[in-house]
Amino acid sequence: MNSITTPSYAVHFNQIAYTELNKHLSQSKYSKIFILVDENTHNYCLPTFLAQINEDYDFEIIEIEEGEVNKNIHTCTQVWEVLSELDADRKSAMINLGGGVVTDLGGFVASCFKRGIDFINVPTTLLSMVDASVGGKTGVDLGPLKNQIGVINQPQMVLIVPEFLKTLNERQLQSGFAEMLKHGLIRDAAYWESLKAVLDFENIADFIYTSVTIKNEVVLQDPTEQNLRKILNYGHTLGHAIESYFLESPKHDLLLHGEAISIGMILEGYLSFKLTGLPESELNDIKASFLARYKKTTFTKTDIDTILTLLKFDKKNSHGNVNFVLLKNIGECAIDIKVPEDLLKEAFEFYAE
Repeated sequence: MNSITTPSYAVHFNQIAYTELNKHLSQSKYSKIFILVDENTHNYCLPTFLAQINEDYDFEIIEIEEGEVNKNIHTCTQVWEVLSELDADRKSAMINLGGGVVTDLGGFVASCFKRGIDFINVPTTLLSMVDASVGGKTGVDLGPLKNQIGVINQPQMVLIVPEFLKTLNERQLQSGFAEMLKHGLIRDAAYWESLKAVLDFENIADFIYTSVTIKNEVVLQDPTEQNLRKILNYGHTLGHAIESYFLESPKHDLLLHGEAISIGMILEGYLSFKLTGLPESELNDIKASFLARYKKTTFTKTDIDTILTLLKFDKKNSHGNVNFVLLKNIGECAIDIKVPEDLLKEAFEFYAE
């Protein structure tokens, strides 16, 4: 696979990724190199990664606790303190080896430490390969509120090695696959049809490449999310609110990101049918396709009311308005759509039917 280039870095795949990494480390002469991992990637990914490094670098390994609940400023502070204790300077670099929590948080930590040190992302989950790999978004949650604190800052490179997917269970793979389905819905109807036919994840590499290409094309046209890049948030306005609610609610089991976003895409599909002309046949296709993969979730009236109050914290909001990305049809979006509250509740009723 050819590398995918952006104006400031490249996404490299498979063995080429390690070739480019070794070349970069040899040429850059970093004073210190830190590798950020969580417990899982420390055990299951780090040995494989280190075996591909040619020269004998004195890597410092920093481990954080795994999971979205640890993607917060407290964890950042702990990492910054370790960097200081280990004499990191402005010529140091950080390699973020992990899923979206590690790459989002690690990129933010690196971007702020001593006003910015180099970082390299090595996503190890399907979600992080197709979502966090492109665009330069870094950051952490503020309590249960998703990605409220962060900056857009680009890595030196991104390395995508599908071999790491062998360390994931089916639920984690399906979570990442939801973002790939989103890429088809917002940009490419033929890709959506191809993804619907995927039954397992044995030969997913070409689809990963397509998803990264789609996201990169969008980000290249709108790097700071003024217009077009907003389409990448389809399903995320309600999906993030649902994810945040389940993160904090003691009476609910945790929902993975893709599981929450899959619900959000059905809900926002209904809003699209009502407001932006999405054909009913396409709405029903969206609902059936997601419910075939993701377990249906039950929402009480109290759940829904609380979720809707969380919408006011969505990052896309402007001037007190909640702005939605909706579909005109599969493959084409409308942005900055205002939605009446009664329709939001109707959407949950449609999901529950």
